[in-house]
Amino acid sequence: MNSPGVASVENAPAMPDKPDMPAVADVPSGAIDVLILEDSRFDIELLGEALATALPGARMHVVRDEGGFVAALGERGHALILSDYELPGFSGAEALEIAQRMAPGTPFIFVSGVIGEDNAVELLRRGAVDYVSKGRLARLPVVLDRALKEAADRRAKRVAEDQLQVASEALREAELRRLALMELGDRIRDIDDPGEIAYVASAMLGQRLAVDRAGYGLVDKVAETISIDRDWTASGVASLAGLLHFRDYGSYIEDLRRGVTVAFADARLDPRTRDTADALEAITARAVVNMPITERGGLVGLLYLNHGQVREWTRDELDFVRETGDRVRSAIARREAQIELKAFAESLERQVEERAAELEAAREQLRQSQKLEAVGQLTGGLAHDFNNLLAAISGSLELMRRRAIDGQPADMERYIGVAQGAVKRAAALTHRLLAFSRRQTLAPKSLNANRLVSDMEELLRRTLGPQIALEAVSAVGLWNVHADPSQLENALLNLCINARDAMPEGGKLVIETANRWVDARTARERDMPSGQYVSLTVSDNGVGMTPEVVARAFDPFFTTKPIGMGTGLGLSMIYGFAKQSGGQVRIYSEPGKGTSVSIYLPRHDEQEEAVSEPVEAPLAPRADQGDTVLVVDDEPALRMIIVEVMRGLGYATLEAGDGAGALRILQSPRQRIDLLVSDVGLPGGMNGRQVADAARTVRPGLKVLFITGYAENAVLSHGHLDRGMHVMTKPFEMDVLARRVKSLIESA
Repeated sequence: MNSPGVASVENAPAMPDKPDMPAVADVPSGAIDVLILEDSRFDIELLGEALATALPGARMHVVRDEGGFVAALGERGHALILSDYELPGFSGAEALEIAQRMAPGTPFIFVSGVIGEDNAVELLRRGAVDYVSKGRLARLPVVLDRALKEAADRRAKRVAEDQLQVASEALREAELRRLALMELGDRIRDIDDPGEIAYVASAMLGQRLAVDRAGYGLVDKVAETISIDRDWTASGVASLAGLLHFRDYGSYIEDLRRGVTVAFADARLDPRTRDTADALEAITARAVVNMPITERGGLVGLLYLNHGQVREWTRDELDFVRETGDRVRSAIARREAQIELKAFAESLERQVEERAAELEAAREQLRQSQKLEAVGQLTGGLAHDFNNLLAAISGSLELMRRRAIDGQPADMERYIGVAQGAVKRAAALTHRLLAFSRRQTLAPKSLNANRLVSDMEELLRRTLGPQIALEAVSAVGLWNVHADPSQLENALLNLCINARDAMPEGGKLVIETANRWVDARTARERDMPSGQYVSLTVSDNGVGMTPEVVARAFDPFFTTKPIGMGTGLGLSMIYGFAKQSGGQVRIYSEPGKGTSVSIYLPRHDEQEEAVSEPVEAPLAPRADQGDTVLVVDDEPALRMIIVEVMRGLGYATLEAGDGAGALRILQSPRQRIDLLVSDVGLPGGMNGRQVADAARTVRPGLKVLFITGYAENAVLSHGHLDRGMHVMTKPFEMDVLARRVKSLIESA
């Protein structure tokens, strides 16, 4: 033996194979080291023979005691350990314990002639792979085979587990970096300062990669310098803020110019920096990553990492730095573009402001010109129609004066009728103007358009004549609307007359009703609120209109008819009525194919109001004894006529020309007043509604009848009058006024 207590057999010669000693299957031949703990020379020889047969080429290292065993375990690794159970001053159990501590992965097999079953089970529980009786060494190859395979399996499992752990760690790191990049994006999204954007990104990199310094700087390629405003540093590490020259720290500026990332683990070993390694170490930058930030192919900035000790940079870390650099570059470029755009916008705004007296003056001239054109068009149309009506009234009055002078009253009634007819036409014309401006007085009711069309169908057929085929298409289950019935009738009549005039050779006219759901998109297209509507549509197959005519169809006094054939107020009146009723009017027309005009009115859920049968107008009723009326109007002629009519009917009548005079009478406690008849528009800073409200503070429940030449909706609370307040629109017949006064005084 080579040393006391230790015997080794290097490449022990193979013994002749024995029938009962097969070789270990699937075990590659070669230098397999087997450590044998055995004190018997005879048993060592037997084991040598058995090993030579089972493991050809195996190297056998024999030790005899504890010292040799421990020394052998410390010198090298072994593929197998074969141990006797009983040794002088030492035991196999103790050897197993030592092997578990010093070589935990090596299979430990007991080869003994005295080990019992109970001891064997305990030893297996404590970590032994197996045991073989010295009297049954033929079983050794099977045990060795299984032990080597299990050891190989354990090693493969450990390798796989190590690889899995490495992969899991890589995945975890990748996920952490992904989350860090997401958080970075969230943080820099709302930052305005480009320098702050760069610092936040640098701080994230420095902390995540545990380096000594991270920062961002602007590069001057010509001067070969980097300007650093602010950088992130670990505790105790100085900042590099300021201006640095690349050549002071190496020759890698050439790589940066080409957009190549410069990364080295040790400045003393990299050929670009070994001559300037001392300068780099002086700024805590022995290991460096310099990531170029390029814009339009040129170097503009640098994202850098510095570490004071030697450090290898992994591919994942470099990818992480690159992704961070991309985000920084995008965020800074976006913010700089916003700054440039804002500056450009401010510059444009200044230029616009400098040229605004010029433009504003031009606009004002244009507005004045347009106003004059519109006023001229409006007054021209009004003058034409009202001059005709005034001529009829004036002529009738002149003829009545002459007949009165000549004592020939026979034709007086005819002339009076002509004058009254002209007055009614003038009133209708003003009503159309008010309808266009949405200031007419409406008396809306809950009504059904199907019934209204049905009631008018006979009138319409007579009006249209035999050349026009009229068809009414009524929707089943049509919703009700809340509108003025007479105004809706006038609108329908106007549309039908327009359609008739568009079919001079005859044609077909269709009146159709329908329930409509107007969604948000359609509502925007038709300039109306979304919701539920009832549509009343009049369609013809006449000459149609060009887009230019459709665009002006609702303009007041615009008409395509010859002079004297139309006022041009029909469609504008319909438009004003629909808008004042909360609806809309829309036209669809094509030249040569006809026209469709639709009136949209909002759905109304209340039941239709009953229509009372018309009755013959009785004579103006007279007043009861003591009935008193206060008449307030700033037009002396009209006030005189109303007062005369009221007194002629037996009313005690008081009068005032303004609000202040009316209040003095109303505030007199002893004066009886049954009804206040007041114009709405009064001089002196107090309108009729204010007079009525003030009067009711001293005369609660005072009945009021407003008379007005136009619908002052703001004054009259948009038609929402208090109980006991009513309104009439000028002009009106005096008999109608007398009946209204009598009805109001007698009402509860």
